[in-house]
Amino acid sequence: MKIIRRTDGLLILGVLAALIIGCEYFPESSFTLASESRLPRWNTPPPGLTRGDVSLTMSYFSMPWGGSARFRLQDKNKEIIEKKNGRVRCGGAFQLKNPPQGFPPGYPAYEAITVDGITEIIEHRKMEPIFL
Repeated sequence: MKIIRRTDGLLILGVLAALIIGCEYFPESSFTLASESRLPRWNTPPPGLTRGDVSLTMSYFSMPWGGSARFRLQDKNKEIIEKKNGRVRCGGAFQLKNPPQGFPPGYPAYEAITVDGITEIIEHRKMEPIFL
């Protein structure tokens, strides 16, 4: 009887560990930086490439200990140039008290993300896979 209880406990512990670890591999959502937006200060294209030669993808991850964001800088051939990991600073997106007219409810929404000690504000203007 003790062996069965112990096995059940280990099984539950294993399932919980797998769920927590799985949070690191499956993004909550992913977005591409709008072509008219500048790159965040922590991403710099290598010499010979300009902003127009690269794209930036951001993925949000939800962890029990807080949110994180991963950034992938790619060239036009989809080759990854740089990967950066950041921390979502606030508990959730924040919004303006009096948003401009023409935005859907809940937008624009902003996230403060810190990468390599540099904090940038990420803007989401509507529910779409684009960020500014």
